Amino acid sequence: MSTIDQQSLKIYTAKAQADKAINSLKGILLGIGLDKVINEKEINELKMWVIAHNELIHRNPFNEFMTLIEETIAHKIPSTETIEDLFWLCQKYEGDNYYYNAVTSDLQTLQGLCHGILSDGVITANEVFDLHQWLTENEHLNTYYPYDEIRSLVLSIVSDNKVDEEEVIVLKAYFRQFIKLEEESIQIKIEEETAGISISGLCTSEPNVTFKDNTFCITGVLKRGTRETLQKDIRALGGIPTDSITKKTDYLIVGDNGNPAWAFSCYGRKVEKALSLRKEGHTIVLIHEFDFADIVDDLI
Repeated sequence: MSTIDQQSLKIYTAKAQADKAINSLKGILLGIGLDKVINEKEINELKMWVIAHNELIHRNPFNEFMTLIEETIAHKIPSTETIEDLFWLCQKYEGDNYYYNAVTSDLQTLQGLCHGILSDGVITANEVFDLHQWLTENEHLNTYYPYDEIRSLVLSIVSDNKVDEEEVIVLKAYFRQFIKLEEESIQIKIEEETAGISISGLCTSEPNVTFKDNTFCITGVLKRGTRETLQKDIRALGGIPTDSITKKTDYLIVGDNGNPAWAFSCYGRKVEKALSLRKEGHTIVLIHEFDFADIVDDLI
């Protein structure tokens, strides 16, 4: 590669890194501001975020971010004003973003949003309901990891219009899979709180299924009928049933094995492999057998 090409790639990569960092920060700010109360731990997480992106500190608007956060820590600027100013800077910068499409940008914002909610180690009911509202307003992210999984989990939590402590612990356990806080003491506390919770993957809510020429795999013990019957129905609707998960698999139907944690998670080797492929960018959709059976019943 020529020197000019290397320089061009370096400029492009630096811009892409900055875009990703800005989208992440935008989400963190949204998460911190959900409950309208901003505490010292949340501001400290912002400071740690800036330190983690120190290689970008000489780029605008990162130097402005650091100044705002430092003056807030010194109590020269009210915390709420800082959050509003930082968010405004993110939006200003976003206007020049040509490197990521809308979906990538919004997924990075979602991850940052979850980061912000978790940043002080506490998840309130208001934060959960506001997260649910954000997810509802961004349904264009359906089928993308981790939107589907987060939305399924949050829907199961808010379905009874209350948020229990056990549900908060499960939510923390899920967030912990893809969020690492810079504040080590809070990170350790969350790991201790969620040590007994195992989250392997979550099924999509309100699945949109296209049968013709798409590939379907089944895992777990079905409570509605048998695998043979379900595979026959899939063929009748134009789908292709398979026995194993591959990169070509479009849908994984997960049997309800009676696990009391079903509202939050699915378990099994195929689910683990499907989730791993989703993290690599493959759009495998996980569907609970009851939801899938309802769709099939409506079509046959």
